[in-house]
Amino acid sequence: MFTDQAHAATLASWTASKHHPFITQLCAGTLPRETFRYYLIQDHYYLQEFGKIHDLAGDQSTDPRVAKQLHAGAEHLRQGEIAVRQAFFDRLNITAAEVAATPVAPTGYAYTSHLYRALTTVGPAGAVAGLLPCYWLYAEIGQELAQAGSPVPIYQDWLDTYDADDYTEMMTDQLALANHIATPANTATLLDIFEKSSWYELNFWQMALDHENWNIPVAEPSDFSAEN
Repeated sequence: MFTDQAHAATLASWTASKHHPFITQLCAGTLPRETFRYYLIQDHYYLQEFGKIHDLAGDQSTDPRVAKQLHAGAEHLRQGEIAVRQAFFDRLNITAAEVAATPVAPTGYAYTSHLYRALTTVGPAGAVAGLLPCYWLYAEIGQELAQAGSPVPIYQDWLDTYDADDYTEMMTDQLALANHIATPANTATLLDIFEKSSWYELNFWQMALDHENWNIPVAEPSDFSAEN
């Protein structure tokens, strides 16, 4: 199956994600609160585009099953996950003004651009492959780490979000959808899209840890003089 191939192809990057300092610090309770706030703001931007891509891909699909599930996924995001994010925003006093004043980070911009490109160049099947790592990786993180937990209540609540039955069921539906749209002719292309999304997932953690921005590094003055 496509999902078996995809999981095997991205084992290294997924293992790196599960052991990334952002995740290990979150579980240990040592992740700075400001870093978690920054992650949530950037994830808010990502989820907004994530939902739009579901709807766009659903609109373009000629397969009723694909269209129905993609539109359902977009609605679940609006009614479920984005609402949960708002609850985290309220607990951390993240205001609409702060969100508006925080630009989307380069990695988040590149990740969502990759998803739009997958849809534009490959169609709904490309979008399904590109969207899948977000569902699947977070479910694995939730299942593996929620029981171990975090001593910080809001971090524990974040982990529990991805170990909840409704999230797991939605992820399982996406796995089935990916296997439905994969064919011998498009599997290599879909695997490439899936692997790139997995790479971006790994780098999304680092983006948050670095509080990545669009600042241009200032070159240090040269410590040597040019010879005549």
